[in-house]
Amino acid sequence: MFNPSPRIECLPITPRQACWVIDDALLDPQAWIEQAAAEAGAFREAAHNAFPGPERALPTTLSNALATFFDAHLRNRLGARRTVRMHARFSLVARAPHTLAPTQRIPHVDRLALEPGQRAFASVLYLFDDPALGGTAFYRPLRPPAEMIGLLRDSAQLDGDAFTARHGIGAGYPGPSEWFDRVLAVPARYNRLIAYDGTVFHAGQIDSPLRLSADPRQGRLTVNGFFVCRMPAAA
Repeated sequence: MFNPSPRIECLPITPRQACWVIDDALLDPQAWIEQAAAEAGAFREAAHNAFPGPERALPTTLSNALATFFDAHLRNRLGARRTVRMHARFSLVARAPHTLAPTQRIPHVDRLALEPGQRAFASVLYLFDDPALGGTAFYRPLRPPAEMIGLLRDSAQLDGDAFTARHGIGAGYPGPSEWFDRVLAVPARYNRLIAYDGTVFHAGQIDSPLRLSADPRQGRLTVNGFFVCRMPAAA
């Protein structure tokens, strides 16, 4: 299902972290789109999720293919030793900006249950042919850690109006602000796969929300993978 001889590019995010980019990742990306379209009625939004739209668990055969590709080509590049577990889903960014919850208005990190010596990694596979629907951006926090912790806590606990009043972040998709500096933006490209450390602040770069759609054949369809990996002892 995946390109057996991928060309892999490294884009630095920080001096110690990078985004790995693979173009032409799938041999038949249209088959994955058709799979998502066939299950469109089963897409659901998850409560208290940073992702702003409906999702559907990836079928086991596709999830296994992604896991195999990650282990073969990306895990070592990300500095990990062994994959402990993973899950993946079809995802569609589809929310209007004014409906976004506070957690969806700011960059986020991937919160997975981890044990000592483990780290979370993520991948995004773009399955749409309209680059204007947006790629993925990475950010660094601009405020002291205590203030950032307060921002993240409030984004999960306050309603939209209270969150805006306290932190000055209105309804809208994430972007650079007095809280976050964008350090890398990876453009979307049909059949492009990216992988990165999930502890880096990131968000979809949604600059044209009017183009969004809940139709898997027309909208910002991605496959989002999440990997818990064991790190080398010295990490």
